[in-house]
Amino acid sequence: MPPELYHNDNILKLEQNKIFRSEWICVGRTGDVPNTGNYLTWHIQDQPVLVVRQPDDSIGAYSNTCRHRMMRFLEGQGTCRRIICPYHAWIYDLSGQLIGAPYMERIEGFNKGDIKLPEIRSEIWEGWIYVTLNAEARPVKEKFANLHPLIAQYNSADYVSIVLKDVEWKANWKLLAENFMEGYHLPVAHRATVGAFCPLDKTEFPKGDPDENFTYQIYTKDKNAPVGNAHPSNTSLTVRWRNTSVLPTVFPSHMFSLAPDHVWCLSIQPIGVDTVTIRHGAAIAPEVLENHPDPEAFLESTKAFLSQVQEEDRFVVEGLHEGSSAPLSEPGQLSWL
Repeated sequence: MPPELYHNDNILKLEQNKIFRSEWICVGRTGDVPNTGNYLTWHIQDQPVLVVRQPDDSIGAYSNTCRHRMMRFLEGQGTCRRIICPYHAWIYDLSGQLIGAPYMERIEGFNKGDIKLPEIRSEIWEGWIYVTLNAEARPVKEKFANLHPLIAQYNSADYVSIVLKDVEWKANWKLLAENFMEGYHLPVAHRATVGAFCPLDKTEFPKGDPDENFTYQIYTKDKNAPVGNAHPSNTSLTVRWRNTSVLPTVFPSHMFSLAPDHVWCLSIQPIGVDTVTIRHGAAIAPEVLENHPDPEAFLESTKAFLSQVQEEDRFVVEGLHEGSSAPLSEPGQLSWL
């Protein structure tokens, strides 16, 4: 796109109002909140969001601010038995119902039962937790109907979450999304990690419906690749799919690389035209962990490997942002990749 679109504050305001406040935003995986009271926090632009596992095993999403003086409750991820405001210790249960308000009994007409945290619309799809502020947004299951058969064969909802980390990069969010959607950079930018095992001549970009708000690419991995192939005990994937990864980009901010043995994912949130918050996550197919002779060492090496891949992407994305602000820069011809 023209460089102006990456650096204009008015464009960002339009994106925040027209896109991020109306689309489905991924905050993480169900495996990131496996037990009662496990929670994640995120933002839908200026709206703090709290996602918490309920006693009945469902997942609820709420405004992450107190109904008293609007104080933010929680940050990051963790576990709680109750939601307690750090300002005046108002207490809510995990469903967002107010159950304690010190010294408020003197206030005429005050009733705890009338006060509950605003619920934020949320849906689960293939192990992903999506939230939106848009009451009219099409259901996630309907939105991804044509993607579902491709993803479902991996049984990725059962993958075991191993890492969830938030970082900031100095770049416009669209440059990060564009980088994920193309494979042309893999042999160069990722030559020390995954680049050598992704033959680009076998890359596929299936055509989709623009109204679906997603795109994806398919890579058939080299069978000698250190990651990305099905474990021998995997019985759900057959023929080519045992060595194939699917990389969807879900508009506007959710991207993931789904392989037979793992999934690597990111959800992005623009902070300014030149800053983006990224939630990196990863999960491993259960049969890989169950059959590995030293799962702890394997997990440490896997985390280090994925961290290196992320650092390679950070280098190029931040370089793209810097270059796109140069007065002599203009977009060049696109590759088919």
